[in-house]
Amino acid sequence: MGTTIKVAGSKAAFRAVDLEANLAVAKAAMQAGTTRIGIVSAVGASSSSPVFYNRVKGELEDALRSLALHALLIAQPSILLGNRAALKQPFRLGERLAILIARLISPLLPGRYRPVNAADVARALLQGLPLTTGVVTLSSDTMVDGIHAAGAHKEMAQ
Repeated sequence: MGTTIKVAGSKAAFRAVDLEANLAVAKAAMQAGTTRIGIVSAVGASSSSPVFYNRVKGELEDALRSLALHALLIAQPSILLGNRAALKQPFRLGERLAILIARLISPLLPGRYRPVNAADVARALLQGLPLTTGVVTLSSDTMVDGIHAAGAHKEMAQ
């Protein structure tokens, strides 16, 4: 689940969806017997980020890491590509411009910052979650065209 601040109407409403609702679903799934969870977060997600969006994404990641899961697969894509109109998502000029610029300069960007198709992110989660143990983070460049787990970052147990 996810939203934007514009659609949600406020930072508090955004946090309610992107952090609180996702965490509640994860906890309910665990109560029902789930031991593996996959989420779509964002490149740059960090609970200490000065950027509100990335901070909320990082807070969710931290909260999920604290749960007793067999596997947590975190997709941290950069800009998501795909048919937003087909998903009935609202038009956002800034996002449209960011996608255009990212596509143009993509070859110059480090792999984790390159745009990635939403379908590749979904495929990486679906294919990777049954094979994952512990906490694994996927960046944009590890979710493209069948290289789903190559270069994925597995966190060491603390």
